[in-house]
Amino acid sequence: YLEESGGGLVQPGGSLRLSCVYSGNRFSLFDMAWYREAPGKKRELVSNIFSGGTTNYIDAVQGRFTISRDNAKNTVYLQMYSLKPNVTAVYYCNSTAKIQFTWGRGTQVTVSS
Repeated sequence: YLEESGGGLVQPGGSLRLSCVYSGNRFSLFDMAWYREAPGKKRELVSNIFSGGTTNYIDAVQGRFTISRDNAKNTVYLQMYSLKPNVTAVYYCNSTAKIQFTWGRGTQVTVSS
């Protein structure tokens, strides 16, 4: 299963690092991604990282978010900088495969003064 953590309440301009631990085998083989679901909106992909390390970001977070992974720890991270209120959402991780893992509970990120 997947377990996300690291969210919280932060002021605009602040930073957070999200973590997602995968409890299973062969994590290094999976292409992974962070998704988010804002109130009243559909879940969207924010950033993905291939098993080989190549990364992609949506335009809205390019330059402010950094995705990374530690295969030895079965963990994918999302470092977020210069946070703005419009990134407030529940953040989830999952693979990008057609058949994904069971979704975790996510971690709430709230950016507000």
